[in-house]
Amino acid sequence: MEKLVIQGGKRLSGEVHISGAKNAALPLMCASLLSDDGLTLTNLPKLADIRTLESVLIHLGLSSNRSRHGRAEKITLKPNGSIDTTAPYDMVRKMRASILVLGPLLAKYGKASVSLPGGCAIGNRPIDVHLGGLELLGAKIDLSGGYVTASAPNGRLIGGRIVMPMVSVGATENLVMAATLATGISTIENAAREPEISDLCRCLNAMGAKISGIDSTTLTIEGVEALRHAEHSIMADRIEAGSYAIAGAITGGSVTLKDIDATILSSTLDALRQMGVKVHITDDGIIITAPETPLKGINLKTQPYPGFATDMQPQFMPLAPVVP
Repeated sequence: MEKLVIQGGKRLSGEVHISGAKNAALPLMCASLLSDDGLTLTNLPKLADIRTLESVLIHLGLSSNRSRHGRAEKITLKPNGSIDTTAPYDMVRKMRASILVLGPLLAKYGKASVSLPGGCAIGNRPIDVHLGGLELLGAKIDLSGGYVTASAPNGRLIGGRIVMPMVSVGATENLVMAATLATGISTIENAAREPEISDLCRCLNAMGAKISGIDSTTLTIEGVEALRHAEHSIMADRIEAGSYAIAGAITGGSVTLKDIDATILSSTLDALRQMGVKVHITDDGIIITAPETPLKGINLKTQPYPGFATDMQPQFMPLAPVVP
């Protein structure tokens, strides 16, 4: 697609069903590496990043069976014979989320070699927090030739206490997955609280993991011998929902967001309410209605969840000029 042509001047109104969250789907797909029986995910969004990670997992030795499922897709990822524990640069460079195969490969197969990630160019986002946490679980880490090469003592990680030096969503996801098959009990303190992490933890528990403290900053994981197959519905995309909410507000319309839990969108909805937008919570969604009076100006500061999401800042910026 070379360009988008938008004819403005129209109020947006009607219903929109919110897709599955990409930021939940990617770590969930990586979790399929943890089980010999694989994992089935429903409410899978149709996105390029999903296809990219799928190709990485197929390269590692998983089979992929994807089909239409309602408004979204369904995918079953399952080990297909021997597993290649090396994720090469040509594949990993396309997307940073590929680093999330490191924890599962190390936990399940006792070794992993993953290219240092490329992709997203928003600042410098090192993976030191990932690697430091894995070392506290007993992993031996070597950085050379552009690769992270990791091994577990006697082929299995050991439970340990991890105090995250900074809140990191990706590191929390990698470490939770790694700890599920470690020997003993692991704790992750100062863990990120994003609902996508809670979605991952609930899926892992459905696979037989023993994770407690979900939704809090301290996760406790009791390692188990093996994980089993499960079917899990991916949570709704809170960024997509917030974007449609703003689209309705900025055009003076009324938009009903379907299949979304309002609790995971609280900071965005609070900001809209403060600006004067009408927000009505229903049993299966949210109704956003632009006010008849001018919007009010507010101050916003991005913060880790449950604070105002960084990914919602760009959408609020075009809404701001509407404020007198």
